[in-house]
Amino acid sequence: MKEIIDIIALSLGSIIAIFILTKLMGYRQMSQMSMFDYINGITIGSIAAEMSTSLEENFVQPLTAMFVYSFAAILLSWISSKSIKARRVIEGTPLVLMNHGELYWENLKKAKIDVNEFLVQCRVNGYFDVSKLETAILEGDGKISFLPKASERPITPADMNLSAQQDYMVANVIVDGKIIEQNLRHTGNDEKWLKNQIKGQGAKQVEDVLLATCDSSNQVTVFLKEHRKEVKNILM
Repeated sequence: MKEIIDIIALSLGSIIAIFILTKLMGYRQMSQMSMFDYINGITIGSIAAEMSTSLEENFVQPLTAMFVYSFAAILLSWISSKSIKARRVIEGTPLVLMNHGELYWENLKKAKIDVNEFLVQCRVNGYFDVSKLETAILEGDGKISFLPKASERPITPADMNLSAQQDYMVANVIVDGKIIEQNLRHTGNDEKWLKNQIKGQGAKQVEDVLLATCDSSNQVTVFLKEHRKEVKNILM
């Protein structure tokens, strides 16, 4: 029983330590992780797990190691912000994977990316036809930036010298068959109004809706739960 209590106490201590360290290292760890940030985060997590079960050993040792790894991440981040040359070494430099419609095989190999993975990233970013791309660049954080050809770029209001109305965030009023009361109140509407809106778009009840959104003009968009499966696969 004492061992279980000790494990609980150490686990809570390691959780608190991780929380403090992630705050010190900053939100960059989540939003713009480099390969070093990623591996460093895994290492800190592994040490925290070891700390939670170090019943016979001194828990101060893994705690100290966690602070050392965190300090290293903070130090490298500070160095990167002060020196462009150091930033290139620490965070890496962009790598051109495709330009002028030509795929650079050697750069793909250098980035350890095969053609299938590249095509997946194209589709994730909305490009299902590679021939419509002008340039693709692998950024230092592992993400790929895409530039479409001029003929494939969507026309913007600025291209036509038009003034466009500003879009605003939509409220998710139904998620996975459940009404999000707080979001619905934010739109200034009630549950009765919402049910009438979804019925007009083919939903017999709230449970039939996978997602429903409401914009600033009280326009409701409904996505029903579809139980059929798409069996055709032409992507491989």
